[in-house]
Amino acid sequence: MRKLYSFIAGVLAIILILFAGVTIMKRQSSSSVQSDKLVIYNWGDYIDPALLTKFTKETGIEVQYETFDSNEAMYTKIKQGGTTYDIAIPSDYMIDKMKRENLLVKLDKYKIKGLNNIDPQFMGLSFDSKNTYSIPYFWGTVGIIYNTKLVKTAPQHWNDLWNSEYKNQIMLVDGAREVMGFGLNSLGYSVNTKNRKELNQAAAKLNQLTPNIKAIVGDEMKGYMINGDAAIGVTFSGEASEMLSSNPDLRYVVPSEGSNLWFDNIVIPKTAKHEKKAYAFINFMLKPENAAQNAEYIGYATPNKAAKALLPKSVKANKAFYPSEETIKNLEVYNNLGQEWLGIYNDMYLQFKMYRK
Repeated sequence: MRKLYSFIAGVLAIILILFAGVTIMKRQSSSSVQSDKLVIYNWGDYIDPALLTKFTKETGIEVQYETFDSNEAMYTKIKQGGTTYDIAIPSDYMIDKMKRENLLVKLDKYKIKGLNNIDPQFMGLSFDSKNTYSIPYFWGTVGIIYNTKLVKTAPQHWNDLWNSEYKNQIMLVDGAREVMGFGLNSLGYSVNTKNRKELNQAAAKLNQLTPNIKAIVGDEMKGYMINGDAAIGVTFSGEASEMLSSNPDLRYVVPSEGSNLWFDNIVIPKTAKHEKKAYAFINFMLKPENAAQNAEYIGYATPNKAAKALLPKSVKANKAFYPSEETIKNLEVYNNLGQEWLGIYNDMYLQFKMYRK
C-alpha cells in the first residue's frame, strides 16, 4: 500500500509540475504580447484618447497607457526600472534631474519629423538647453483665477492678494514652489532664488496673507471656484481652463510682473524597449492637426505654433492662456534647485502652512 501511495504521490507531483510549467509559459506568452506594445507613462487625462486610437490605426502600433499623479512618483518608478516605459511626460525641473542621473535617452533628431513646428521661444530652455532629451508637449503658467461676481476689485497682480477685501476668500494650490514663488514674485525676486534673505522676506510676507486664505487645496479648488464658494484662487492655467469652461463668471490672469512658466515634455526613458515606436509616436504628436486636437481636448497651451494656428480664434487670442511676449519675458521656468535648497523651500512652506493654523 505504501508503494501505491508513493506512486500516486509521485504522479500528482509530476502533474503539478507540468501544470506550473504551462502556467509560466502562458504568463511568458502574455508578457511577450504585452512587450510588443508602445508603453506610454503620462499624467492622468493628459491626452485625447481618440488620438491613441488614431495612432494605432495609422501605424499599427498598439499602446499601453499608464498614468502617474506626480513627477516624483514617475521618477521613482522609472529609476527603479521594474517597468519599462517607452515614452514619459515629465515636467521641466524633473527633466533636468533625470538627465543628470542618466535616466533619459539622447534624442536622435534625424528620426524626428516636425520639430520645426515647435515655437522657437519654447526650445532651448534652461532644463534642456539643446533639447537633447526632450520635446515640448504642453506649457502653461501659474496665475490668479477670480469670480467677477464675488470681488469688487479684480486682482491683476500678486500684491493685490493682500487686499483686506479678500479676507477668507483665497484658495491656494498646495505646492511649495508655487506658493513660495508668488511670494517671491510679489517682492520682485526670482522664483529660483537661493538667497536666504529674499526667502525669509517672502515667507514673512506670506504669513501676512493668512487672514485672506480660505484653504490650501489640490483638485478640490475646481469645485470651490466653479460653485462660487470662493472668490479667488492661485492655480495652474490648465486647471483654470477647466474651471472657466464650467462657470462664465470666472476669469484667469497671469501677473505681468512675473510668475512660473512650466513645461511638460516628451522624453524617452533609458529603459525603453521600443525606441522606433517611440519616435513614431513623437512624430505623430508633432503633426499640427494632432497637436491642435490634443490642445482643444486638454485645454492647455500648445507649444506647436503650426497647431496653434489651427485653434479657434477665441482660444489662441486668449491672453490668459497665450500671454503676450512681453509677459512671457517675465515668466520663469522652475530650476532644479538641488536637494538642499528644495528642502529649504519645502521647510519654509510647511512653516507657512502651520503658521496659518
